[in-house]
Amino acid sequence: METFPLRHKRAPYRGFSLIETMIAILVLSIGLVALGGLMSQSLNGTSRSRFSALAADLATEKLEDLSRWPTFDPNIYAASGATVGNLTSDSSANVTSGGLPTQLVNYYDDVEISDANGAISETVSQVISGSTSYKTTSHNPDGTITTSNSTSSTAADTNATGFHRRWTIEMDQPVTGLRRITVLVTLENSTQRPPVSFQMTMVRP
Repeated sequence: METFPLRHKRAPYRGFSLIETMIAILVLSIGLVALGGLMSQSLNGTSRSRFSALAADLATEKLEDLSRWPTFDPNIYAASGATVGNLTSDSSANVTSGGLPTQLVNYYDDVEISDANGAISETVSQVISGSTSYKTTSHNPDGTITTSNSTSSTAADTNATGFHRRWTIEMDQPVTGLRRITVLVTLENSTQRPPVSFQMTMVRP
């Protein structure tokens, strides 16, 4: 009687179980969430760096502006040992100095920067004789610079980046005969948290 060797049937290939699949999906999800958070932090850091650089430029610009006034001008005047301006609230004062007529000096302003149509526009608002005036300076792509004045803020770009500047002038600081000027620039219209601000100080006669 002829016999045939028994052939063992091969076990079917084993696939992934439902639990293994769910664990793999969970691990993948955690990785994607972590990657998304990292990208968000990176974008936020880039945006914050940009706003901080703009704030630093605006602080430097205001310090340069305040350094050009002669020592007796009301815009830079402070009595001996006194401090004018405020870094925590908007401050104004009627100042008489150097024989000049009394002048209303504002120790704050607003700056709006937009890049519409390739032009960089800077709008500064100031209170003059009790009314707010808006001066816009536009640096155009062709190299020209244009300025315009308005009594309404509608002239400014609603999508512009807005900054608020405040400054103080401390007479006889850090030594007698010198004045210390401090400018604080704060980003206004942004969801950046914590808010972007930049402070800079200079000393002049």
